[in-house]
Amino acid sequence: MSGFFILFFLIMFMFSGCVMHNIDDKATRDVIIAKYAEKPVSIDGNLDDEIWRTAPSYKFSLSRASLLPLNKRIDKRPGIDKLTEQGEVKFAWNEKFLYIGAKLYDSDIAQESVKDQEYHFSSGDVLEIFLKPKNSTWYWEIYGTPNEKKTILCSPGRGRLGLKNYCGTVMQTDDIIIATKIKGTLNNWQDKDEYWTIEMAIPSKILTCFGDSFGYNSEWTILIGRYNYSRYLQWVELSSIPQLSITHFHLTEEYGILKFEKP
Repeated sequence: MSGFFILFFLIMFMFSGCVMHNIDDKATRDVIIAKYAEKPVSIDGNLDDEIWRTAPSYKFSLSRASLLPLNKRIDKRPGIDKLTEQGEVKFAWNEKFLYIGAKLYDSDIAQESVKDQEYHFSSGDVLEIFLKPKNSTWYWEIYGTPNEKKTILCSPGRGRLGLKNYCGTVMQTDDIIIATKIKGTLNNWQDKDEYWTIEMAIPSKILTCFGDSFGYNSEWTILIGRYNYSRYLQWVELSSIPQLSITHFHLTEEYGILKFEKP
């Protein structure tokens, strides 16, 4: 995370205490359902597995702060009060994996990084998955890009934000499976694209490496963040599932409850 976003978060946090009040109450959090997959999901980017036809779909939102009238915002930039390019995400699981399937509408698909294990939010479009055991301080931060690059980080706790090494344990990406499809062209700003799809399989053995349980009756919270770069947008568009009070993806108190559904 860049110094700019950390500073912006600290400023916004000071002015948003009333919004944050009691957000940790389970009744105030959105519930996000991961459907149980009887069969392993084929990670090919096509989103045509049977599970995706029945899993609930979740759409992105701008933060509530960005939707305030301009004279009440801390961020005074015009043109950030409406989500221009929507997307939808679905979730599934079995004992071995948490599956993510997403379709992201995007007029200008861009990702300049060609390596795994980088801060892809600073180099182009990226889908970010934040996973936190409800009763632990640590949480996972996992990226997937249109060109199938991936990053997995683990922060020991949000109180380490701002340190050069704040991400703490950096895990290997080899076990994470990712596939994408692009309707358009990558890194060509002179045309107009339509969307990209992504499927990810995140191994439960990674998520449980510190002793947390996974699956039915386990307690996890989740946030999906999206960085959308486009020549057709006034600004880089940041959106999330669930909606946040301010635009910052490390507000763990506002993550949704991940419900592992099982027949």
